[in-house]
Amino acid sequence: MYLPRAQIAQLYTHLLRSIHPSSPPLLVLTALSVDALCGVRILTALLKRDFIPHKVQPVGGYSDLQRVGEEQVQRLRRDNGGEGGVVVCVGCGGGVDLAEMLGLGGEDGVEVWVVDSHRGWNLENVFSVPSNSDGGEDLRRVGVKEGRVLEGYRSGKGGVIVWDEGDVETDLSTEKEAWFALQSMPEITEDDLLAMENGGDAEENDEQAEAGDEDEGLSSSQTRKRKASSQDSDAGSEAGSDDDRPRQRRRSNSSTPIPSSQPTSAQPTFPIEAIPSSPPKQPSQRHLRRQLLKLRRKHETTIERYYDQGTWTGEPVSSIFYSLASELGREDNELLWLAIVGVESVEMSPYTTTGPSAGSGRRTLSRMEQIKSVLRDEVRRLNPVPETDLRRSQHVGEGDIPTSARSPTDTSIRLSPEPRFLLIRHWSLYDSMLHSPYLSTRLHVWNEQGRKRLNKLLAKMGISLAEAGKGYLHLDVEVKRSLRSKVLKFAEQYNLEGLVPANDSGGVGWEGRRGWGFVRSWGWRGTLSAVDVAIVVGAILEVGTSADASGQTLNLGHRDSGAPDQSYSRRAAHLPSPPHSSDSGMADSDTIDSRNASGHDIPDWTTRRFFAAYDALSPTTTTSNNINHTPQGLPALLHQIPLAQSLARAILRTGSALIAKKQIRHLRSFRLGVVKEGPDVSTFTHPGALVKLAAWVSEAVAVLEAEKGVKAKPAEQALVLGALDEGRGVYIVVGLGGGVGGVGGKGFRTKAEQRAREEGKVRKAEERKRKGVRKAEVREERRRLRRERDEANGLLNSDDEDEEHEAQDTESEASSSGSDTGNDSDTDSDSASDNEDPQQISAKRKRGGRNKFGQAFQSVIAETGARVRIDSFEHCVVEVRKEDLSGFLEGLSLKGVVG
Repeated sequence: MYLPRAQIAQLYTHLLRSIHPSSPPLLVLTALSVDALCGVRILTALLKRDFIPHKVQPVGGYSDLQRVGEEQVQRLRRDNGGEGGVVVCVGCGGGVDLAEMLGLGGEDGVEVWVVDSHRGWNLENVFSVPSNSDGGEDLRRVGVKEGRVLEGYRSGKGGVIVWDEGDVETDLSTEKEAWFALQSMPEITEDDLLAMENGGDAEENDEQAEAGDEDEGLSSSQTRKRKASSQDSDAGSEAGSDDDRPRQRRRSNSSTPIPSSQPTSAQPTFPIEAIPSSPPKQPSQRHLRRQLLKLRRKHETTIERYYDQGTWTGEPVSSIFYSLASELGREDNELLWLAIVGVESVEMSPYTTTGPSAGSGRRTLSRMEQIKSVLRDEVRRLNPVPETDLRRSQHVGEGDIPTSARSPTDTSIRLSPEPRFLLIRHWSLYDSMLHSPYLSTRLHVWNEQGRKRLNKLLAKMGISLAEAGKGYLHLDVEVKRSLRSKVLKFAEQYNLEGLVPANDSGGVGWEGRRGWGFVRSWGWRGTLSAVDVAIVVGAILEVGTSADASGQTLNLGHRDSGAPDQSYSRRAAHLPSPPHSSDSGMADSDTIDSRNASGHDIPDWTTRRFFAAYDALSPTTTTSNNINHTPQGLPALLHQIPLAQSLARAILRTGSALIAKKQIRHLRSFRLGVVKEGPDVSTFTHPGALVKLAAWVSEAVAVLEAEKGVKAKPAEQALVLGALDEGRGVYIVVGLGGGVGGVGGKGFRTKAEQRAREEGKVRKAEERKRKGVRKAEVREERRRLRRERDEANGLLNSDDEDEEHEAQDTESEASSSGSDTGNDSDTDSDSASDNEDPQQISAKRKRGGRNKFGQAFQSVIAETGARVRIDSFEHCVVEVRKEDLSGFLEGLSLKGVVG
């Protein structure tokens, strides 16, 4: 079943009315992602305000989800002695049949709410209605119509309910029709049809044989009768013989009686009745079966086509839960900040491929940009700007990003023209630019020439290397204020459009802040952007806290020489890192028993990392907790910033080595890279870190090819990246679709295009100069003629009149030059837009880039028999046995991996 977006608060309000002190606690199952974590924070805040008992259980993968179903969910079933209850799956479960995964069935009283941004949906979750105790499907449940939860729905019977963001109603109408048609059809296959036809042919042959025997007996008796009648009718006349002729040719299918002559004395008279027409021939059973099979295959093809589209990202979970809080009238700054962080994390995620958002002149916003626009409106509504700050921003300009609060008690959220520099408030300007994936891949910082390009860019901006090496907070005030304008000045020359928000980003004042980011202050204690928070929390979930790293004497490639040599691979041998939740199926039982027998206390990395990140998003800002002495809120975030910086350094080092050593190979369907050695190889045994590295490498390779003029399609930009986990004898493999960074779009130009554009600018400047000279000559000639005319008429020419005429001439010149400039810009935009097909732009915007690696992985496993484990909620992340990798990649190269 699915809950429409307009009724998003219906289930929660019914839960409030039905909850009682003896009710079992609401069970929240959440994935290990920043978006899911922010959504859980919003949900638990609502539950605490309404005094609803609840329990949060992180799940690292499908095996964890199944284990929790067996241990905690099934005990809630009424047929197992439970009282029923509610289970909320946040960021997980949308792609599998949850009723089967959690062991649910019938009206057992367990209701599962699914709030997940992973697409596509498992249609069993969306349209299926739970069966009753008799085993029949209760399609007429009160408040449910064709899977859609109506306003009269009442919880309590159980079932899976998907929270729809709007795509089920608008995009799945064809799949919905096919799914319900298949439910009403009997199961039939080609084998069943062939068996029925063979049996039918045998019966038909027997019937024909029996009919043949009866026909022979009937024909012999009719022959004897005809002979006897011919002997008795010797006295027949010619008229009688003429009357017999039409009787012999009478048609049995005539609808009107055939007139006959008067009967002779030798023949008895019989009444002649009208013979009705025969009914139309009914289709045979064989024909009906074939039609049923054809219709069933049509609907099955529709469902299979939907599943074969691949995976993509829907609306963030945090945005949906904030909409719930808004419907309940509970929105505030804390919940708004959590929603903003969750949305920013989804937008930065390599899994998010939304396609071109504003590739044409129509300035059509993508789904993610529409959500961020709504969040900006919420920021303005809940955080009004003081009048003094408005006057200050108008006086000093809007190029500076906030780095401090307005007052010691200021906890407001503000909009800021955030550049795409990494952790700029907590790093030097040079390091922030160097480790920015967007800037580093376009400047080719993996080699010495690229580093020189970065230094040259800083020199053109008027910033020395010594000044850039300072922390951003300690930069000169004028440098910080002019940084945005200087970047915009040289962005086109270095293919850096979008590095900072443009000045004319969609309007004036508040309306012109379309590309701006979000910043929040905690008084004098600190100011962080939403992107910074998402990066830090993501690093905690991906590689653990800095305390875990220091406790294991490994800090992402930097070892302590005085400590014992304990690599992460040795620690990972005890338990796989998230999102893989167990090692079942990939390790032998003897190995597991030997590990348990060693006496080591195996830590639960999934739970530890989740709650460390959970504490970092706490609304309170305590430095320690009485239970485990860990900081919460802002202190926890500031404490983990070095961890995020270390991960960024590891990505830059490893990615630069892969590109510089030309270790990225181009196969038939994708690009391939493998990380086998280096100081950071153990870091990338974490799937989350490996995915970030794959995104960096994919964007770097796309930039290199785009600068050469290679117009590669997204299907040709797909990347498969593997990392060796020597301790477990497996490769962690991820597959990303093409166009992760939007390279190759309208704003990206090749080197030849850049040179041509620079030459065109020079030609236009010279042409404008010549036009200015000609206009000056014409203006001087007009002034001379006007002076001669005035002298001939005896008029005195005053200085005021001369100044007035000169002002008019200057205004006319400015207007003409402005029109020329506008024409030039219009010509550029028209020529750029002419290169794109509007239908292709519309199709790309509707579908975006869809990742088919999940389907390709499963197909290769079935064909090659490779030992591969798919446990992550991201289906493009798998584990492959070390000795099976070559065969697995060979089979994968023959598959289509990007839609």
